[in-house]
Amino acid sequence: MNIPSNLKYTKDHEWVSLDGDVATVGITDFAQRELGDIVYVEVETLDQTLAKDEVFGTVEAVKTVSDLFLPLSGEIIEFNDALVSTPETVNSDPYGEGWMVKVKISDASEWDQLMDADAYKALIGA
Repeated sequence: MNIPSNLKYTKDHEWVSLDGDVATVGITDFAQRELGDIVYVEVETLDQTLAKDEVFGTVEAVKTVSDLFLPLSGEIIEFNDALVSTPETVNSDPYGEGWMVKVKISDASEWDQLMDADAYKALIGA
């Protein structure tokens, strides 16, 4: 299982990278494996400001739909439009081309509350 050490993680299986005050968010390799074949990613919160842990979208797999929770408070400034036509990219490249949103964060201190790779591995029993 792929759990990059340069990212932060949430209990809800989102990953986060940070570049200045812009966070990139996606779901983890563990999450995409649990969901199975992803057929649709929906984010209707573009240009909205949300609090940490609010639902920012959903991911639909063949057998289930799962909410996506924002790991850091801020404004959703970009959605990965490529996922509209190729949602399966989340399965094949969850930490690269399968990213979901970019967020202009409003509270940098929340970054320190996220799990590092070791803590996330412990959470999922990896």
